[in-house]
Amino acid sequence: MKKILTLFAVVGLFAFTGCEGPEGPPGQDGQKGDPGYINEIFEVTLSFTNSNNYGMTYELDPVISKTDNVLVYELVNTNDNIDTWALLPQVYYFNNGTAQYNFSFSFDQFSIFIDSNLALNTLPVSFTTNKTFRVVIIPGAVYNKSVNKVDYSDYNAVIKKYNIDDSNVKKLN
Repeated sequence: MKKILTLFAVVGLFAFTGCEGPEGPPGQDGQKGDPGYINEIFEVTLSFTNSNNYGMTYELDPVISKTDNVLVYELVNTNDNIDTWALLPQVYYFNNGTAQYNFSFSFDQFSIFIDSNLALNTLPVSFTTNKTFRVVIIPGAVYNKSVNKVDYSDYNAVIKKYNIDDSNVKKLN
């Protein structure tokens, strides 16, 4: 019995200790600051009409991950070449009701549209014609793990927080 226990002990010793060879050469360093995802930003200018049902839908190419987030900002003012952006939805009050710019998105498209309790064809031309919006895609890998929260209503804070270069924004038709 003693010999069997000794045999099990020796076999166990060999089984639970692995062989180790020499350490391999170090691998190459990755690119600094390359998080493996790309923030995207683009701009659309559109007119809301009866023929487009007071909204437009745009394809996302490439498609986004189901964890990504889309933010849309309306250009509300330009003063001394400084743009002021407001996060959608953006509500406007008229004498006889309200209207708002709003948006929706999925993995392969986004839409910008007007919601209103007014007849849409009665909205002022300045409200429906040549409106400019910035669309910011924030990858879920960053958005969902963000420790220091950002004020998403502040376009400039979002651009800074997620290191987005908005100096050469892609324009969509």
